[in-house]
Amino acid sequence: MSLLLALDQGTSSSRSIVFDAAGAIVAMAQREFTQHFPQPGWVEHDPREILATQLATAREALAQAGARAADIAAIGIANQRETTVIWNRRSGEPIHRAIVWQDRRTEPDCGRLRTDGLEPLVRARTGLVLDPYFSGTKIAWILDRVEGARAAAERGELAFGTIDSWLVWQLTGGRLHVTDPSNAARTLLFDVREGRWDPELLAALRVPAALLPTVVPSSHRVGETDATVLGAPVPIGGLAGDQQAALFGQACFGPGMVKNTYGTGCFMLMHTGERFQHSTNGLVSTAAARPAGSRDCALEGSVFVGGAVVQWLRDGLGLIRRSDEIEALAASVPDAGGVVIVPAFTGLGAPYWRPRARGAILGLTRGTTRAHIARAALESIAFQSAALLEAMRRDAGSAATELRVDGGACANDLLMQFQADLLGLPVVRPRITETTALGAAYLAGLAAGVWRSRDELAGQWQAQRRFEPMMGRADAAGRMAEWADAVAQAAPAG
Repeated sequence: MSLLLALDQGTSSSRSIVFDAAGAIVAMAQREFTQHFPQPGWVEHDPREILATQLATAREALAQAGARAADIAAIGIANQRETTVIWNRRSGEPIHRAIVWQDRRTEPDCGRLRTDGLEPLVRARTGLVLDPYFSGTKIAWILDRVEGARAAAERGELAFGTIDSWLVWQLTGGRLHVTDPSNAARTLLFDVREGRWDPELLAALRVPAALLPTVVPSSHRVGETDATVLGAPVPIGGLAGDQQAALFGQACFGPGMVKNTYGTGCFMLMHTGERFQHSTNGLVSTAAARPAGSRDCALEGSVFVGGAVVQWLRDGLGLIRRSDEIEALAASVPDAGGVVIVPAFTGLGAPYWRPRARGAILGLTRGTTRAHIARAALESIAFQSAALLEAMRRDAGSAATELRVDGGACANDLLMQFQADLLGLPVVRPRITETTALGAAYLAGLAAGVWRSRDELAGQWQAQRRFEPMMGRADAAGRMAEWADAVAQAAPAG
């Protein structure tokens, strides 16, 4: 029983990965599911389809590994955060589609709460900003628009959860309604320092306490799956939001350690130890994955458009046929020829927070080619990530010694080298880049006794390649100044 099953439930697909006790991948399965867009700015998922795809991939991965349920020491779950599900406790059926973290429908509600002066309290207790990104206003929206829902919630007949809670409820046949601090911290309702649901915030956001799950440690034997799910009961030992799971999977266990995930967007987290570090530089403070007895915290910054800029070059402009063509095209020129792309397709996230910004391509000349645009697109990902790390340095008062990277775009060597050049720090790509799932497996394995401590996990982490900075610091500062000037032109403050 030294195998771990990680359920990696993401925004566009559900994946399951079987890991061995050395942290190596034994088998993996993945299935996409439907994205629903009822109105501009609205994004929904069918919770039942999420469950079906997650169970199908779990069974498929076990079959690929030649493993039975009895061979699995524990299950770990990593999930898309903030996505909101409310279901009936008796039937287990959702009362509305899940409202996804990307959804912007509750911006008017957030605006009213800001006008009412709630934001300072939200920042002080949760470390977050009042934004539709987070779960709290999504909960109230569903309760107000599904007939009878608010009254049913007050009577204790309904349950709220982020995707981890929804999966655990279904996996256990409705016996367990739980979440972990890293997911609870994304709801606008959880006091991160006190480690509890906050009554004042619940009242302000009109969320009945009877809806809420019990908060348990991220690494903890929560319970067992129903025997019908995988053929025999399997312990559930790990729960974490996807980005906190990736921080854990990168073995970033100490203050000042930083990881960046290069996906559709980019998500950078810096471990701050047990210090709840308030940001004054456009970041949010949050709970890290917390094993029993831990109060670990992190600073976080989100780039809305990372790898999505490459998809835009492919699907919107037709400059490339496949995403993996961009590195060779960008490398065919020595630099971007003065071109700077600000990919503010949906506004700019941290550390700028300019929701009305729109994308721009600056510095075009008659000599500009598609290769220059491709290179500028890759550089835009690194520029935004460098701005995040600089904001973290100012908040934390100390500099990182390296940046650990994961996500699909970290396979791009040109991007990783440019990132190291801008930062003046080594950028380290691990041997296993599926760090979100690996973090879930690590959390589950600690709870099951497969590993004894985080020190043991830190010793297991291995680098695949280390990118050392090659650009002079004056040149790097000049490039960052060019980026800041481009942002000022494309997305003026105010």
